[in-house]
Amino acid sequence: MSFARFAPLLFLCTFTAQAGEFDSDSLPVGISAGMEQATVKHAGKTIVIKRNPDNAHTVDENYAKTSRPCPPFCIQPMTLAPGVETIGELELIDYLQRLSSGDNNILVIDSRTPVWVDLGSVPGAINIPWKKLSLSQGADPLSLIEILEEQFNVQQNSDFLDFKNAKTLVMFCNGMWCGQSPSNIKTLLRLGYPAHKLKWYRGGMQNWNNLGLTTVKP
Repeated sequence: MSFARFAPLLFLCTFTAQAGEFDSDSLPVGISAGMEQATVKHAGKTIVIKRNPDNAHTVDENYAKTSRPCPPFCIQPMTLAPGVETIGELELIDYLQRLSSGDNNILVIDSRTPVWVDLGSVPGAINIPWKKLSLSQGADPLSLIEILEEQFNVQQNSDFLDFKNAKTLVMFCNGMWCGQSPSNIKTLLRLGYPAHKLKWYRGGMQNWNNLGLTTVKP
């Protein structure tokens, strides 16, 4: 048999062995190959987002549970609606950096209830509890319009809403089993909010914590 026939397999075994050599409890933990950390602003303060440097660190117990009753805690689809982009951590950090650099056309929103936000949130996000945007959950229509106008930069012209200058909203909640931010996104779509201005971080706080990323508390 020809050695050349087995060369790819031998290369793969060698590469795998070399990769195994990097299993250590003391190696640095960056965000990505090209990003060690990210600096953002939160509540007027500068916050450095980085991953927990302890290679032996484990998941926060608040996000360790694998199973919750469904409904209501059902697994969400990867795509909520046509035109609404589902993003990951690197894209979320990019939006946070753009926001912190003065891009006033972006808003990152933690849709969870305050009791969860008290456990920690993404630096640079603001909390708008999901029920404030959910008419089916008793949201006051006038208060909802006020949020649209004052925080999302939506204009109200006589009997219709003008979304021409509406901000890009990046929304998240507790994770791929959480229906709070999906509910808000669907409500906004029904009101006429442009789908391309709605971004959804599906992984939410569970994935953010699983990756050991920095959190902030109120």
